[in-house]
Amino acid sequence: MAEALARLRETIRFRSETRAMPFETPHVPAQSEGESNASPRRREWAAGALGETSQRLLDEDARLFLHQSVSTPCLSVIVRAEGPWIEDAEGRRYLDFHGNNAHHIGYGHPRLKKAIADQMDLLPFAPRRFSCEPATALARKLAEISPGDLSKVLFTTGGSDAVEVALKLARAATGRFKTVSFWDAFHGAGFGASSVGGEQLFRSNLIGPLLAGTEHVAPFACYRCPYGYPETDGKPDLNLCKMTCANMVRYVLEKEGDVAAVIAEPARAVPYIPPPGFWAAVRQACDDVGAMLIFDEIPTGLGKTGRMFACDHDGVVPDLLVMGKGLGGGILPIAAVMARPGLDVAGDYAFGHYTHEKNPVTTRAALTTIEIIEDEGLVENAATVGAHALARLHDMKDRLDVIGDVRGRGFLLGVEIVTDKASKEPAAELAEDILYRCLDGGLSFKISMGNTLTLTPPLVVTMAQMDQALDVLERAIADAAQAAGLA
Repeated sequence: MAEALARLRETIRFRSETRAMPFETPHVPAQSEGESNASPRRREWAAGALGETSQRLLDEDARLFLHQSVSTPCLSVIVRAEGPWIEDAEGRRYLDFHGNNAHHIGYGHPRLKKAIADQMDLLPFAPRRFSCEPATALARKLAEISPGDLSKVLFTTGGSDAVEVALKLARAATGRFKTVSFWDAFHGAGFGASSVGGEQLFRSNLIGPLLAGTEHVAPFACYRCPYGYPETDGKPDLNLCKMTCANMVRYVLEKEGDVAAVIAEPARAVPYIPPPGFWAAVRQACDDVGAMLIFDEIPTGLGKTGRMFACDHDGVVPDLLVMGKGLGGGILPIAAVMARPGLDVAGDYAFGHYTHEKNPVTTRAALTTIEIIEDEGLVENAATVGAHALARLHDMKDRLDVIGDVRGRGFLLGVEIVTDKASKEPAAELAEDILYRCLDGGLSFKISMGNTLTLTPPLVVTMAQMDQALDVLERAIADAAQAAGLA
């Protein structure tokens, strides 16, 4: 026994010290989520922006936490967050147009903090075998605001868990295990969520093999159509392409024949907006082969696109809808899976049995968050201010040669940076330079897919704050382009 244990320990030690087996090809995944935190431009910015206290804390962070892409080293150290603002240890304030899409109602909303404190005094926890009033009240509210007849719910502690529940439920309802999803999508970090996701950062060869039966197709991306069809100002020529992206989903569904579900973001968080009729066509294809349609609204739901849910723009109701992030009001982690009543088919099994499933504090936080969104008209604000922002971004695109495409809905906005509008060559280094210039100007956001400036402000951002942010952005783009000789 001792010898066997010693051999096991030696094997683990060897594998931990060996980067790749001799027959493996070292592979660095493409940067798709966030800027490159190990680039020369990051080091240059950090040298000027980080003081002694910040650097000491970042060094400690790198020492204590397991390292992973996009978070090691961290960008800076945050000491305060309020409304749409964050403040770093150097005393600099930023309009936070990133927020991991969790800060819909702004940071530290007074009404939410009071509701959480009151609930902690009344009932801080409920063991899983018991119910409580905040949990049932939240379930009732979610049934009220969700599309169509989505009225059955399970709560989880995060979006990845919620995606896992949705996949299990689709399997249980159909008796099938295969899925169809899209390359470049992100659905979470669990094995099931990583398997249906399409970003290399989260499904690299280091953690495989992933789940079997997870088929992928190219996503809708009209500006960079993977099928090679031309577009005009980011919009497809449907007479020419005949929505090949939707037809490919049908093709795979029919070829496989035994797919449990199609899972997708109804509006890609990159962002990309679906072409007209795309989801209606996919919905019909799912119905024709008996597959479930799962919409991942974790980043896009609860008003981000100017409707309560992104799928509301397309008039398509999924069989299952997943939400999270902003549901906890930017304070507490909670996510939910909404399902049609007919999918309540696995009552003899436990596939979403989380310790904090019906936590009274997190469910109270979620219920209060939705009430704040409704009472303060934040969905309408996202629609109005977002339309203004999109118009300003299109005006920038007309005047600045390095902006190849502008796209979005509501407060889900993207600006694609290129070296040349004709070739559409991505300008990743230029995009990163723009980011750091914006940080210096008091605006924070993230870069997606290497060169897309992704702006996802909280729903509380005012017209004046939006204009302030866009002024910073325009100046940064113009200055970066001039410095690169592309103006």
